[in-house]
Amino acid sequence: MNKPKNSLPPSYFEDMYRANPDPWDFETSDYEAQKYQTTINALPKPCYSNALEIGGSIGVLTALLAQRCDSLLSIDVSSIAQQKAIARCQDLPQVRFKVAQVPQDYPEEMFDLTLLSEVGYYLSWDDLKTAQQLIIEHLHVGGHLLLVHWTLFAKDYPLTGDEVHDSFLQLSQLKHLKGLRQERYRLDLFERI
Repeated sequence: MNKPKNSLPPSYFEDMYRANPDPWDFETSDYEAQKYQTTINALPKPCYSNALEIGGSIGVLTALLAQRCDSLLSIDVSSIAQQKAIARCQDLPQVRFKVAQVPQDYPEEMFDLTLLSEVGYYLSWDDLKTAQQLIIEHLHVGGHLLLVHWTLFAKDYPLTGDEVHDSFLQLSQLKHLKGLRQERYRLDLFERI
């Protein structure tokens, strides 16, 4: 059970998408569809003015999230995945896309919603700590942070979903609003204080 100590590089994801355009079955999985609906339903506000989605992948959740946003920036490390997301969201003018790696390429904007879904466990502890500070610095007071992560063990991932969520629960700048644990994933909603 030797887990990697460094964040997974963009090449890891490019290789996955090159081998399979939907490696996690986002488009066809009933599990993913249910999880996405639970994610959207967890949002406390009907609309956000400027949201950030970290790790948008092929845009299945992006398209749902966009319905609740005046402006949505979706970032991902994979240009292959992002091309598919752009095509999926071509009729959603409020969505912008950027190939970017967190924490290295964190956007310089302020957001009232940040979604970190199925991404945090790809980061090393050091990169997660840096990402946490950037998320907080770029989240308006009163803005929401929504975390959703798979909680089962994956040997390729530096962290577990529980480690990611538990580390956010330790941050004094965030107030925990809601927690939900399902059989295979966990959701936690925070507000910036």
